[in-house]
Amino acid sequence: MNGSLSLRDRVARQVRDIPRSGIRDFFDIVSTMRDVISLSIGEPDFDTPWHVREYTVFALERGATHYTSNLGYLELRKALSRYVARQFGAEYNPETEILVTVGVSEALDLALRALINPGDEVLYHEPCYVSYRALVQFAHGVPVAVETRAEDGFRLTRSMLESRVTPRTKVLLLNFPNNPTGAVMDRRDLEEIADFVRRHDLLVITDEIYAELTYDAPHVSLVSLPGMRERTIFLHGFSKAWAMTGFRLGYACAPAELIEAMMKIHQYTMLCASSLSQKAALEALARPEVDVREMVDEYRRRRNFVASAMRDLGLPCPEPRGAFYAFPDIRRFGLSSREFALRFLQEEKVAAVPGTAFGGCGEGFLRCAYATGMEQLKEAMNRLGRFVARLEKAGASRAT
Repeated sequence: MNGSLSLRDRVARQVRDIPRSGIRDFFDIVSTMRDVISLSIGEPDFDTPWHVREYTVFALERGATHYTSNLGYLELRKALSRYVARQFGAEYNPETEILVTVGVSEALDLALRALINPGDEVLYHEPCYVSYRALVQFAHGVPVAVETRAEDGFRLTRSMLESRVTPRTKVLLLNFPNNPTGAVMDRRDLEEIADFVRRHDLLVITDEIYAELTYDAPHVSLVSLPGMRERTIFLHGFSKAWAMTGFRLGYACAPAELIEAMMKIHQYTMLCASSLSQKAALEALARPEVDVREMVDEYRRRRNFVASAMRDLGLPCPEPRGAFYAFPDIRRFGLSSREFALRFLQEEKVAAVPGTAFGGCGEGFLRCAYATGMEQLKEAMNRLGRFVARLEKAGASRAT
């Protein structure tokens, strides 16, 4: 090819300069190995509930294979409106204030692109899901990370936000229960955040995909607090609580003006979410209490086992209060998170994700998903024990 610029140089800067997902990097390594126990991917090991699968097959046989409204089936939006009002304490008009999307990832992308002008700042907390910073940059915004700490249970506080807000701040992006730490925010925490948001006249995007997966207290949504529904885009979906990752079905709830803006982008890029996935979601909402409760009970059992096993091995591990991730502290071994994860994978064939995949303050931590069977978790903890013992022995040898 003639010319002075390489093909790489011709790629848009906001795309070229963003690194690949740290989660997928490890997933690619694992895919080349055999007999690996994977604690690396945040995907439930449960199958989608049987009645949802059967209903989807039935919908296919009945010919539900056509485009839907850009906003999604109205029948589904009505069901979502009822569910959100009951579960999260906020009411939305299904005709104008709910948009069905291709997973929560698309909903987040749409929300940021609908709100951000070049140079606008977006506050978000780290450690966080790997896509947040990248999606802000894709929208030509300026990501501003607020570091949370293990000693605070990875909670986000108002004082942390006050130290990072500027006149250019436009949006606060939240994710609780949190991936990768399992942290949650209680009502008092959220009331402080809400007052901060109102005082600085910010908009909020709240990603509550793990809302049903809490273990010690009911989830509290920011949109249920006074004055927050009017300035918040609420994101939720079916991947985690219903084990429907492959259906790629999410949704956004917000004031009509914001949903209209998001719908414009969705209309020209994605058109609509899968008709079959929407039918599946409609059936999932028919009996959420039963389907979700069974999975939460099992996740709680696994959480208790994994967190206890790690602490018994001398790995400080804040108690995960939501989602299905443990985030143990490995700093005492003097290895970087990536070194620890790579050696653990190579020597014991257990895959976990370096904490740095979720932001710089994740250094010294490891994300371990307990969304896998108990027998595999027991074996993974046995292998972790062997690995830690070798590291301790090597450290003692160096010391002498």
